[in-house]
Amino acid sequence: MEKEAGRGAAAVRPDGPWYGTRASGWGEPDGEGKSAPAGPSGPESPRRGPSAAEIYLEVQRSSAFQEVRRRYRRFVVPATLAFLVWYLAYVVLAITEPGLVSRPVAGAVNVAMVAGLGQFVTTFLLTWAYARHARLRRDRAALELRWETQEMTREAGR
Repeated sequence: MEKEAGRGAAAVRPDGPWYGTRASGWGEPDGEGKSAPAGPSGPESPRRGPSAAEIYLEVQRSSAFQEVRRRYRRFVVPATLAFLVWYLAYVVLAITEPGLVSRPVAGAVNVAMVAGLGQFVTTFLLTWAYARHARLRRDRAALELRWETQEMTREAGR
């Protein structure tokens, strides 16, 4: 950032490619050489339909949305609980049974190390399973719902 010359010490001008540019259609000259209003139109433009908030509430109440949420919960809740139980079992076992977790498996590798690496493997397996579940069970329905919602908001804005 540099200070602009001739303006007081407090004037600061940001350097960047976006400085001095306007968003498309904001304050740019219209076809007659006059400057268009610098901002969205005010309350004088009437709305022709439900607001975006009403549309999203309607979509949230729809059976398609509820089905997508149900499919999501049906996978995530049990997977999260299983992973938390597995993690807590590892921690509790390490605290309560130090003799068991320090037992060598192969050379310097002991039971605690194998279980710790199992935590990483479990994390990657759950990530893969989640992505597969989303792709096969939810993505298509969610995408259709998204397109439907966008079409509803587009029509409401006309």
